[in-house]
Amino acid sequence: MQKSVTSLAFLLLSILIVAFKADTPYQQDIKSWHQKRIEDLKKEEGWLNLAGLIWLEEGVNTIGGDAKNAIVFPADHSDATLGKIILKEGKVSFEADKNTAVYQDEALVSRAELFPYVGKPTVLKHKSLRWFIIQRGDKYAIRLRDLESPYLKGFKGIETFPISQDWKIKAQFFPSVGKKLKITDITGRTYEQESPGKLVFKVNGKEYSLEAVGTKERLHFVFGDLTNKHDSYGGGRFLDVPGPDAEGITYIDFNKSYNPPCAFTPYATCPLPTQENKLAVAITAGEKRYGNH
Repeated sequence: MQKSVTSLAFLLLSILIVAFKADTPYQQDIKSWHQKRIEDLKKEEGWLNLAGLIWLEEGVNTIGGDAKNAIVFPADHSDATLGKIILKEGKVSFEADKNTAVYQDEALVSRAELFPYVGKPTVLKHKSLRWFIIQRGDKYAIRLRDLESPYLKGFKGIETFPISQDWKIKAQFFPSVGKKLKITDITGRTYEQESPGKLVFKVNGKEYSLEAVGTKERLHFVFGDLTNKHDSYGGGRFLDVPGPDAEGITYIDFNKSYNPPCAFTPYATCPLPTQENKLAVAITAGEKRYGNH
């Protein structure tokens, strides 16, 4: 009899322990969000496979794996010569060398217009390499991807702070008309970006605010906080927040704070937080520091 009672007590204790450890619906939602974030990073369009950000010179830029090219691709993933990228007065085109296997979608190409483009960039392919053109101010660059990138192969996930619903905070939206934020990126380049307004909220009874970019329907923030010194990425983190309701109310969920692309690769150009978006409080929620970029 004593043995049966002991067994029953042990079973009940086990059930209680399992119940205690089970994720709440809110925790499950955050974990699902983070898992999708990981999957997106690993995709061909993700940030983990970036292998180069190479600025173009006006005129002809030869490309390929040979060091004699003006632009050198990874030699182990490229033929010695692939052709030339031509930049002329803001227009960028590609001309392939003979007998070179460069593709656009699944079609072999001898020539392609790369910039300007409508909609998505024109992507060229060769072996495991993918590349397209980006514009930054008055400069143009090749953004190179390698589907066999060591950053992708070595990726083991991202550590996060413990999930806490306390970091889902009510905020008041204050719209602005015609306001532009002066943004500086990690290369030191400064540009202006329109701001739909800002959010005002409280942490531990103290008021803070964040300036938004994006749209009123989908607010985007680049913010810094006191965890940047040790626990999170030094250049700040990103956060997306749904637009406010009719009374101007929305909720900031800092559990969904995420690292900028520059945390994963040296080949990205990321914006830094504005002075107002450098919060004098430790936001111990969301993604932690990743890598040493």
